[in-house]
Amino acid sequence: MRVLVIGSGAREHALCVALQSDPAVTALACAPGNAGTRRIAEPAAVDPADPVAVAALATGWGADLVVIGPEVPLVAGVADAVRDAGIACFGPSAQAAQLEGSKSFAKHVMAAAGVPTARAWAVGGPAELRTALDEVAALAPGVPYVVKDDGLAAGKGVVVTPDRAAALAHGTGVLEAGGAVLVEEYLDGPEVSLFAVTDGTTVLPLVPAQDHKRRDDGDAGPNTGGMGAYAPLPWAPAGLVDEVLASVLQPTVDEMARRGEPFSGLLYAGLALTSRGVRVVEFNARFGDPETQVVLPLLATPLGGLLHAAATGMLADHPPLQWREGAAVTVVVAAEGYPERPRTGDPVAGADGEGVLHAGTAVSADGTVRSAGGRVLAVTATGADLAAARRTAYERVAAVRLAGAHWRTDIGLAAVEGRIAVP
Repeated sequence: MRVLVIGSGAREHALCVALQSDPAVTALACAPGNAGTRRIAEPAAVDPADPVAVAALATGWGADLVVIGPEVPLVAGVADAVRDAGIACFGPSAQAAQLEGSKSFAKHVMAAAGVPTARAWAVGGPAELRTALDEVAALAPGVPYVVKDDGLAAGKGVVVTPDRAAALAHGTGVLEAGGAVLVEEYLDGPEVSLFAVTDGTTVLPLVPAQDHKRRDDGDAGPNTGGMGAYAPLPWAPAGLVDEVLASVLQPTVDEMARRGEPFSGLLYAGLALTSRGVRVVEFNARFGDPETQVVLPLLATPLGGLLHAAATGMLADHPPLQWREGAAVTVVVAAEGYPERPRTGDPVAGADGEGVLHAGTAVSADGTVRSAGGRVLAVTATGADLAAARRTAYERVAAVRLAGAHWRTDIGLAAVEGRIAVP
């Protein structure tokens, strides 16, 4: 099976590593890829968000399966174009990808499917924004405001703050830029990322993970695309995956099918385990980054066959998923200035170390690996338990050299120390 992965980040590097180990995968390409993927997959120049170009590349290369990593190509309709070319594609249609592309659309789907989520106010103008913030404050005095960009924002379009002025400023900025805003009630409790592979009918959940969104230790600083993750979750309640499958994942997939917009690909449920039970924070329509970097190393089932079964509607016939013992941790090494104004072009030493997944990297004319994005590397390790995986991950981080780089030192630490509690 010839597999073409679309994207250029650490998620795509992790996908390539997992696909490379599948005996059924006979050829592997990653377009456009990065300095890390080019070592294990053929590079190809393409605009990932151009449906015609991606479909032409897949046809010319002779792909049997196309795996789309990022959200922007999905919302742009790349999966539709690939399937129209007669090639199996792992990724939802443009219409189904609106589960991530429009938070308001996702809320409508959840309401119809009976999926538990936060109460929300759709905002189209400054007056509505102020009214919504007032209603939130009246509903639950003293809790933080949650203000979201209704569209794609690369994981950084959400502000959670007790400061009304800051919430108002964020929402106003989105509106002034021509976007729409969603104001939500605050959800207490720890957050969980749960992926599920689906062919539009059958749903196979993966192991839960937890992402660290804030830039700095102790969940301080601005929101980012993700500074690290770990899996599995030693503090997760027994039966959590089965509960989410029954109350969130399967109802959502069934509702999309009922609408004539079947969702096939990776359904990512961002969850809060609140004092009132599980609530959906958001849906994504693709593998999450950096959670993919810790979920896939634990998956013993060959990835290529699993994704092909989902892409061809054969998931019901796929054997049960098998998982490796132990835990995985990934630590993101970010460029100076990330997330506001990341500096790029600096040489990266130690980028070829074990467990080092490339995110924002490129190779210069002299063969030097250089930073080419805000999140530069995702340094990953597995271990017998979470503590062991953390130790190895940070040992590997210490071998990386990038001027001005920063990373969190507490990825997974609260879980190791038993400081995470479900209300």
